[in-house]
Amino acid sequence: MRKSAGVTLAAATVLSLTLAACGGGDSDDKGVATVKSSPSVKDKGAIVLDTPKQKPDLVLTDTDGKKYDLIERTKGKPTLVYFGYTYCPDVCSMVMSNVALAKAKLPKADQDNLQVVFVTTDPDRDTPKRMRSWLDGQGGKDFTGLTGDIETIQAAAKPLGIFIEKPKKEKDGTVTVNHGAEVIGFSPKDDKGHWLYMTETTTTAYSRELPSIVKGQNP
Repeated sequence: MRKSAGVTLAAATVLSLTLAACGGGDSDDKGVATVKSSPSVKDKGAIVLDTPKQKPDLVLTDTDGKKYDLIERTKGKPTLVYFGYTYCPDVCSMVMSNVALAKAKLPKADQDNLQVVFVTTDPDRDTPKRMRSWLDGQGGKDFTGLTGDIETIQAAAKPLGIFIEKPKKEKDGTVTVNHGAEVIGFSPKDDKGHWLYMTETTTTAYSRELPSIVKGQNP
């Protein structure tokens, strides 16, 4: 298996702030997304973190309108967490679709065990109903979508090194939603985040590495 050099929490934070940002549109999906990153990370899979990250103590509302406690519901399970929004023109769809395609290649038992959690960064527009429809459209019919107040979401993302700004409505009516777009992988062995995937990670890379993550092993 490939060995990856770890990065410190501070370095991971810098990566999040400088390598991924997503601008969005209004209800008609106007707007553009921009992602700044080095092609050197493409298809190289996870960055293995030197200092694992604590899973956020996050309680939000899922797409069924029910309370969802992230720590309680994902305890002892391999978990991927992503912060994004459904009106994102391209980046968020690409990431979730790549994860969904890779997850579908796992054995059925591993598919059932692997939790994928999508936390909206645009809670005013991302209703539970809309998130459910959008996630299903990306191939994530079993993905969990969560929404709540933006301050709670920002507070949960910050210790992970994920930068989130409050959505901003521009003069032309578009809505800009800037957010770090990395996927954090949490181990079933200690419930800590050991792996960071950049926006460019392909389905091939996820497919190669998810079997190890499901077992709590470094890919």
